[in-house]
Amino acid sequence: MVAQRFASFGESVFAKFTRLAVQHGAVNLSQGFPDFDGPQLAKDAAIAAINAGHAQYAPMIGVPPLTKAIAEQYASRGFDVGHGKGVIDPVQHVTVTCGCSEALPATLMGLLNAGDEIILFEPYFDFYIAGTVMANATPRFVSLHAPTRAGAPFTFDEKQLRDAFTPRTKAILLNTPHNPTGKVYTRDELELIASLCIKHNVVCISDDVYEHLTYDPALPHIPISTLPGMADRTITLSSLGKTFCLTGWKVGWSLAPAPLSACVRAAHQFITFSGPTPLQHGAAAIIHDMTHKPSAFVAQIRSLYASNRDKLAAALMSVGLTPHRSDSTYFLMADHSEVSRRLGLDDDVAFCEYLTREVGVASIPPTVFYDTKSLGKPLVRFAYCKKEATIDEAIKRLGALKK
Repeated sequence: MVAQRFASFGESVFAKFTRLAVQHGAVNLSQGFPDFDGPQLAKDAAIAAINAGHAQYAPMIGVPPLTKAIAEQYASRGFDVGHGKGVIDPVQHVTVTCGCSEALPATLMGLLNAGDEIILFEPYFDFYIAGTVMANATPRFVSLHAPTRAGAPFTFDEKQLRDAFTPRTKAILLNTPHNPTGKVYTRDELELIASLCIKHNVVCISDDVYEHLTYDPALPHIPISTLPGMADRTITLSSLGKTFCLTGWKVGWSLAPAPLSACVRAAHQFITFSGPTPLQHGAAAIIHDMTHKPSAFVAQIRSLYASNRDKLAAALMSVGLTPHRSDSTYFLMADHSEVSRRLGLDDDVAFCEYLTREVGVASIPPTVFYDTKSLGKPLVRFAYCKKEATIDEAIKRLGALKK
């Protein structure tokens, strides 16, 4: 009975491996959610909003304190939506959504027509494909290739990117910092993408949800909308959940010039119309605070995640996996080929099921994020956005692979 557009997707890989983790008592390094709470300031503000009677529908574009806080945050960082750096109107340019996971399909359905093409980098967050299908558009893929030498990042082929642009290309979807590889796109890579968007008159949808989770000062997040010629052709998407460990609050947003904001809102008003009002007030408080002083909370979790990443990478290497470089997000990709050969396992799905069932550590098989499945089969994704004790327990269990 499932509509054809969704029948091929089946159960979400995140739901599947979280369920398997519970079933087998595994440490859950599969789904990317922290196992600790967010900042008290946000919670106090949300509770105060509940007690103050903010119980009715929020405005479709978001409660004014939140849209203003988002506009001020991006203006303070020099963002431009076509009116000059730092000139952001919360009414015209900001749209609050039910997490970035709603902002994505709202943007895709509000922008793309049947037959339009959109360029996606693989591996991709699986919502990208589902949203493209909802919009009845056609994806064209550019592959991020795993490094062949230690310490190198995932890279793409310039010719493949150039060839992906056709007269039917309406948009390109960029995710930097990148899930699941942990890649931070360099300025040279972004300038190439920007030049092609300008040449072919293409809109860039930039998924920046991990914008504050980078670990190498030499590799900062560079918003593509800040590059010459991109301010009036970029829709920037982000959310509260990744930065402040409040994934269940589902507070996301888009930032775009008015004509592109209209695209997002055209679909958003008929998908959710608005998100939970008290949580928007809580989000406003923590974003406002972050704009006016350095966030101790964000600095603390960056330090925790970088430490977790390094410990987990060392542990994976010690049991025969090859971890790849992760400069951002809270994900670590590793090559499991050597261990799988020893265990007689065929691919990433078999390896992740074995790891959950027999070792007691849940991870994600990345082929679900690829159109070119062969690129994902040797890989496995771990989420390190956990308490130190959780990572330590996972490392202890991973030791069983030595046997």
